[in-house]
Amino acid sequence: MNRLNGKTAVITGGATGIGHAAAKRFIEEGAFVFIFGRRQDALDAAVAELGPHARAVKGSVSDLADLDRLYAAVKAERGTLDIVFANAGTGSPLPLGQITAEHIDETFDTNVKGTIFTVQKALPLMGQGGSIILTGSSAGTTGAPGFTAYSASKAAVRNLARTWAEDLKGTGIRVNVLSPGATATELAKEALGEEGQKAYGAMTPLQRMADPAEIGAVAAFLASSDSSFMTASEVAVDGGLAQL
Repeated sequence: MNRLNGKTAVITGGATGIGHAAAKRFIEEGAFVFIFGRRQDALDAAVAELGPHARAVKGSVSDLADLDRLYAAVKAERGTLDIVFANAGTGSPLPLGQITAEHIDETFDTNVKGTIFTVQKALPLMGQGGSIILTGSSAGTTGAPGFTAYSASKAAVRNLARTWAEDLKGTGIRVNVLSPGATATELAKEALGEEGQKAYGAMTPLQRMADPAEIGAVAAFLASSDSSFMTASEVAVDGGLAQL
């Protein structure tokens, strides 16, 4: 398929996990992709695997100067931008009664502030037919014990798409949310172990965790003209976890 032929995309958190899987799929479908992340070693390894249609920029979505460097690189090499996949996120458990201000700040700086400015700073490069994809989570719908900050931040991301769809009226730019459930990324597999993966998988009707490539495939759909009449929507790619 060449649904993204000639398109330019930015993927934050693009060196590993869901972001890397999406970058691979976007390139397979014809896109030129800039991946953005905080670890140079991971970025270098990702670009080596992704090939000549990938570029890497090191930085954090919570640092506005880093985002400026990202979009300056996009403008210098490609001129315009068609797809933004605001995928970078963070989340760690801290139960009610133990939550700290630092924990809230870290989570919201990345998941909410970072998403807002990733998108806002991209807009001058975007135009008719542009697609913005925000990574939500099943936890933003169902909640998740011990994940107050993370769940609340992902619920906020869901509302950003609703609000921005109104703000972007007349621009030809669409914005949608992709909400995964438990996904077998490298980080998740390391953190959960084999038994933990089985336990999370058993929570879904499909009885397994998602492969990152399955999430990347849906990101490619939202990036492409196949989803041209979708905006303000949330696509749940969670094995049914938040649907029952």
